[in-house]
Amino acid sequence: MSSEFGDNSLAELAFIHAPVGLVVTQNRVIRECNAAFALMFGYSRDELRDQLFSILYPSQEEFVNIRDRGVQQLRTTNTYWDERIMARKDATLFWCRVRGHTFTPENPLERAVWSFADLSAVRPYLPLTRREREILSHLSDGLTSKEIALKLDISYRTVEVYRAKLLKKFGVSNTGGLFHSLGGIDSEHVVSGNRK
Repeated sequence: MSSEFGDNSLAELAFIHAPVGLVVTQNRVIRECNAAFALMFGYSRDELRDQLFSILYPSQEEFVNIRDRGVQQLRTTNTYWDERIMARKDATLFWCRVRGHTFTPENPLERAVWSFADLSAVRPYLPLTRREREILSHLSDGLTSKEIALKLDISYRTVEVYRAKLLKKFGVSNTGGLFHSLGGIDSEHVVSGNRK
């Protein structure tokens, strides 16, 4: 097939104009991203290049808590996915589906490509406090209230109060219902703001 564009030009056009957000990272630094990714987060492509990925999270603490999730799966399968809360440039929060592929399985975050899909149309973001996001994230890890209390250095009763608030906020009666209300995905793929 002849074309006025060489193969590299077609690949570059496909990357830049893909209808889903794409980003290439190197050790948690954004090396390149496409137009859809930049638009989703409210930045220009130039603003995002060479930035630490942490600028796209609700807080630095949440980035630290989330950043290593999936590393083992990337190491063994070269792929990973989850759904998480991310932050736009204007600080608004939104649900995102994240899928990743590593080019360096022995050191998964050395070089990877990620796709991001904005889930706002199907899963509107409900305002959560940082502590609620932390509790939800640890619940999604399968931790008990006592284990969460130890991790966060708070009392077991405090965790139970937050858990009850989350159930009420989402209008459900148990943790299974909570994850179902987050889109019906299983808890291992929910990373609620407390965590690439």
